Parts: sequence; C-alpha cells; structure tokens
Amino acid sequence: MKELALTIATPLATLLDAEPVVAVRTEDRSGGFGILSGHTDFLTALPSSVLRWRLANGQEHFCAIRAGLLRVEGGDTVTVACREGILSTDLESLQHHVAQVRQEETDRQRRERVEDMQMHTRTIRQLMQVFHPDQGSGLEHPPVAHFEAEAADDV
Repeated sequence: MKELALTIATPLATLLDAEPVVAVRTEDRSGGFGILSGHTDFLTALPSSVLRWRLANGQEHFCAIRAGLLRVEGGDTVTVACREGILSTDLESLQHHVAQVRQEETDRQRRERVEDMQMHTRTIRQLMQVFHPDQGSGLEHPPVAHFEAEAADDV
C-alpha cells in the first residue's frame, strides 16, 4: 500500500515531520473520516479530538489535538496544524493524560480568576482611598440612621 507523509505541528513544535503512514483517521464537524493515499486535496477544520494513524507494520499511533486544520495535498501529504497536541501509542494512556491536562488547565484558570478578582478588589480599594480619603477603605456602609434621615426628607 502506498504511504502518506503525515506532519503534525503546533505553534511551538513539530510533533511529527513527514512520518510515513498508510492511513489517517480523524473527525470534523460532519463526522469521522479516513484518508488513504490518493485522497483528493482537502482542507477541513478539526475540533478538539483524537487523530489516529496506522504505520505500514500495522501499528497504530494517536495524537490528541486541541482544535486545528487538516490539509491533504497531492494525495500523499497530510498536514495538521493544531493549537496543542499530545502523542501516544496507547489510546487508554492518552485519554488519562488528556484528562489530567484538562484538570490542570481548569485548576490554573480557576487560580487566575481568583487572582484577577483579588487584584480588581485591591485596585478599587486604592481608588476609593485616593478619591475619598475621608471614608477609610471606601467599602464601609453608611449608618442605617443616615438612610432613615434621607427617607424622612424625601417624604
């Protein structure tokens, strides 16, 4: 069987560079599809998914990708450009690794949100001290009697 040259690249690294493969399988928004040698030229957007390919000896390899583009050129070249990719020869360990990476990413984003809110709060307090130095931190509430007096004036 004639081979394809598979390249997978991220902005930071080339994960595979013209690796000779006999078949590629992945999915786009329309569903799953396979690519063999002689495939027509093709361009599609890939969601976050797993790209699979088979070597001439029958061994399967996998790459979890975080969104990207797949291009087939000349029926013998497959190029994938993605935001992030994780290579593996074992699908189960890849799934475990991807779950771990996602959890770490979620934790990092949560910490960043907390840090952003803390910085925002400190900034507001500093602005209140600059523009209203006589009000302390600027976040104290006025006495209840103050509101009652205003309400009586409005009537």
